[in-house]
Amino acid sequence: MQSQFDAEPAGPLVLPPHGSTVVAEDLRVRLVLASDVDGDIVVDGSDVESIGQAVLQLLIAGREEAERNGHGFTIANPSAPLRSRLEACGLATLFGLEEEDQVQ
Repeated sequence: MQSQFDAEPAGPLVLPPHGSTVVAEDLRVRLVLASDVDGDIVVDGSDVESIGQAVLQLLIAGREEAERNGHGFTIANPSAPLRSRLEACGLATLFGLEEEDQVQ
């Protein structure tokens, strides 16, 4: 059975449109698997329409784990709702995203 987070083995981990508590356990497993592989973790946020606290916490933990292992953690192609949520929670800088009102 495939997960909604499935991606090509070397490809990005794709976040679902609605990142709720219901999908958090599946995301946790995928982040653990990704952290066990040598290399940077890339999370594709292009499809995100909404994201809850549980998924945000997992992204923070995944980033911290990658950093501890000497790897990068990137949120690629963040959708407008994802970017807005990260900014509202004060997490945009943590994930290397400039706040939109600062971008020229």
